[in-house]
Amino acid sequence: MRPPLQNVLVTGGAGFIGSAFVRHLLRTHPDVRIVNLDALTYAGRPENLVNLPDPARHELVIGDIGDQALCERLLHERAIDTIVHFAAHTHVDRSIASPRPFVDTNVSGTFSLLEAARAAHAAGSPWVRFHHISTDEVYGTLAPGDPPFHENTPYAPRSPYAATKAASDHLVRAYAHTYGLPVTLSHCSNNYGPRQFPEKLIPLIILNAVVGQPLPVYGDGAQVRDWLHVDDHCEALCAILERGRPGETYHLGGDNGPTNLELVQHLCAILDERLPDSPQRPHAGLIRFVADRPGHDRRYAMDLHKVSSELGWRPRRGLDEGLRATVEWYLTEREWLRTVAHRPDFVGWLDANYAHRGHARDDEHS
Repeated sequence: MRPPLQNVLVTGGAGFIGSAFVRHLLRTHPDVRIVNLDALTYAGRPENLVNLPDPARHELVIGDIGDQALCERLLHERAIDTIVHFAAHTHVDRSIASPRPFVDTNVSGTFSLLEAARAAHAAGSPWVRFHHISTDEVYGTLAPGDPPFHENTPYAPRSPYAATKAASDHLVRAYAHTYGLPVTLSHCSNNYGPRQFPEKLIPLIILNAVVGQPLPVYGDGAQVRDWLHVDDHCEALCAILERGRPGETYHLGGDNGPTNLELVQHLCAILDERLPDSPQRPHAGLIRFVADRPGHDRRYAMDLHKVSSELGWRPRRGLDEGLRATVEWYLTEREWLRTVAHRPDFVGWLDANYAHRGHARDDEHS
């Protein structure tokens, strides 16, 4: 019988998925204490940790997972029994423009964290459970008739981001096999929900639509993605931590598969209903096709049989329900969105990533 979670180190817990997991764990596990290690880069924001449930059980430590001495100290002093490793650079376009930070954090940072866990054992501490969050992108792309990715699908990463996540996966499994570290891994599909940094598709579309900016869609918009609501993801992670078998990998997804264009059109229809007096209606009139991303994967899909049969988890939120709740959050929390939208690093990124593609920004609305 696995002992209950007590002292959990969450890396990257001020980011989108990490902060959602912190909230979920505090809400559902009243005896857990969380140490949140985050470097607070552009996507990790203290605002994501405002109004936590029972904040006295949460400690934010500002630091880098690449600081092995810091990680070792936290594991020892806080008697950590579980590591949940979210910390990563995750945006494919940023990895194409500047791959070095992805190698530094996703590969070298994960190595330092694994070394800290190994050092804790050498110092006499019991093994801590290490859960590593990965992505479906390590598998490359699927053709239209291909079956979904399963846990034994060969790796075929096609972007610097995907390659660095693949490398970190291999390191985690190597430490399990070589040193006996008790690990689990999960590969998730595209996440969405509250507090997602608006470089990602769904919050970017909501932000631009509300202010009348063009809605950029790469290429022909026919790329297929599986969308997982972040709260469903958090529930799945708890199922893995509590019932998952050490050494195993589990696939997580939303069990849907719209094209990017269909997704954007769906968001526009929701905004039309929610904002009937908006001068931007119909919001789909703002859609602009822009030059595609280099090496853009065409289709992802996840086989959920293993996590469903072994752990009894399936996503509870349908895509329409999840999108409506997400739109409502962003419309309600406009100050959060406005703060991000006017940050120089975000505005500069939009200009750098979209200006050369065409139809990126409309200066009269800037």
